[in-house]
Amino acid sequence: MTTDQLGQLKLKYQSVLNFMQAQNVQLSNINLQDNKLFIRATAPSQSVKDEVWNQIKLVDANYSSDLIADIQAPAAAAAAAGATPVDATRKYTVQAGDSLSKISQHFYGNASQYMKIFEANKDQLSDPDKIKPGMNLIIP
Repeated sequence: MTTDQLGQLKLKYQSVLNFMQAQNVQLSNINLQDNKLFIRATAPSQSVKDEVWNQIKLVDANYSSDLIADIQAPAAAAAAAGATPVDATRKYTVQAGDSLSKISQHFYGNASQYMKIFEANKDQLSDPDKIKPGMNLIIP
């Protein structure tokens, strides 16, 4: 991918970048990785992080074809809001057509990290290939 293509991807997701700036999301990295726009940032809260993902989906519901977004919300923000450390862990409800690899790609930007999710959910999973819609998984 060329520098021009990097510019085109940044332009495509400019509304997301503008939203992040307006919401005080700390952008730590924006570059090309595996021919995709890679964004690493820290949101001030989980709700802002969720809104950033909503903005990404508004730009392109199939963002995974050209975007990797690693957006974190600090656990300290959840704790300050009165949540316990367990509540700071992300949860995900399995949808039809999901796989641990697909979920891993969404949360980590890397499908091969699916074993992290499997290990965190061994209480309900005996095989990483056997997940069912409706399951509530912990995303470490």
